[in-house]
Parts: sequence; C-alpha cells; structure tokens
Amino acid sequence: MTTLRALAGAAMVLAAFGVAMAKLPAPPPLTDAQKVAAEEKKAKDAAAAEIAKQQQARAEDRVAAHYIAEQKAKGITVTPQMGSTAAAATAAAPAAVPGKAGAMPAKAPGTAEPAKK
Repeated sequence: MTTLRALAGAAMVLAAFGVAMAKLPAPPPLTDAQKVAAEEKKAKDAAAAEIAKQQQARAEDRVAAHYIAEQKAKGITVTPQMGSTAAAATAAAPAAVPGKAGAMPAKAPGTAEPAKK
C-alpha cells in the first residue's frame, strides 16, 4: 500500500513539474546594451582568469625556488623538470599585474635570485 502511495505521489510531482515547465515563457531576446554588457563581462572575466593563472604560475615558481634552496642547503642537487605549461605561462606574463601598486616584475624561466649574505 505504501509503494502505491509513493508511486502516486511521484506521478503527481512529475505532472505538476511538467505543467509548470510548459507555462514558462521563452526569455526575451537581448537588447544591444545587454549584448555589449555581456561582452564586457566576458572580456573582464577572461582578463581576471589570465591574471589568476599568472599569479598561480609565479607562486609555483616561488615554492619551487624555495624547495631547491632548501635542498641545496642540505647538499642535495635538485634538477627542476619544467613542463611546457610553466614555460608558456611565464613567457606570456606581463611585467607587472595591473592595478597593484608596487607589483614585482615577472622573472624569466630558469633565472635564479642571487644568494643573500
């Protein structure tokens, strides 16, 4: 008996959902101003994603340099295995991140900082 009630309840939910979806009107077409705003948002999001990717690459480079320095202090030689994505990300990086005062310039791949005394 409870299975029959569950099936009847599920059928009523499906029927109500179908009726509700059938009554929804199609969205109105975008105006020219909305299209321009959407394109600007798309460009802004792409720029933000690119900046985030560059910051991620720089952070990974800092961590790798720190690890190599620690291993060098222990007397272990570490040879970094740079993939094609890291080289491409650092090659495409701009000199500074726009909008940040005092931003550090991006370093070329394979360059190391001089040892501090």
